[in-house]
Amino acid sequence: MTIAPLAGLITLLAVITFQATAMQVGRARMRYGVKPPLMSGPPAFERAMRVQQNTLEQIVVFLPAFWLAVLFSNATAASVLGAVWVLGRVLYAVGYLRAPEQRGLGFAISFIATTVLLVMALVGSVMRLL
Repeated sequence: MTIAPLAGLITLLAVITFQATAMQVGRARMRYGVKPPLMSGPPAFERAMRVQQNTLEQIVVFLPAFWLAVLFSNATAASVLGAVWVLGRVLYAVGYLRAPEQRGLGFAISFIATTVLLVMALVGSVMRLL
C-alpha cells in the first residue's frame, strides 16, 4: 500500500474533526438562541465557539506541516502523528466542552504532534536541498 491513501485519510479525518466543531457551534447557537453574527453568549456557547476557533487556528499549521512531513520525511511516522493530532483535537473538544480546565491534555497532544511534524518537514526539506 502506498502512503498517499493513508495520508489522505488522515487529512479527511482532520477536516471532519473541524467540521464537527462547526456543527457543534451551530447546535449551540440554536440551543442557546445566539443569533449570527454574535460571537458571545452563555458559557456553553462560548466554549463551543472556542473549540471551533482553536481547531481552525491549529489546522492551518497542522495540514501543511503534515503533508510536508509526509512528502519530505517519513510518511509512516507523519501519518501516525497525524492520527495523534486528530485524537488530541477530539480530546481537546470533549474536555473543553465539559469544562475549560479539561482542555489541556488534548491541546498538548495536538500541539506536540504538530511541532514534531514541523521539525520533520523542516529537516526533510533541508536534507532534500542538500
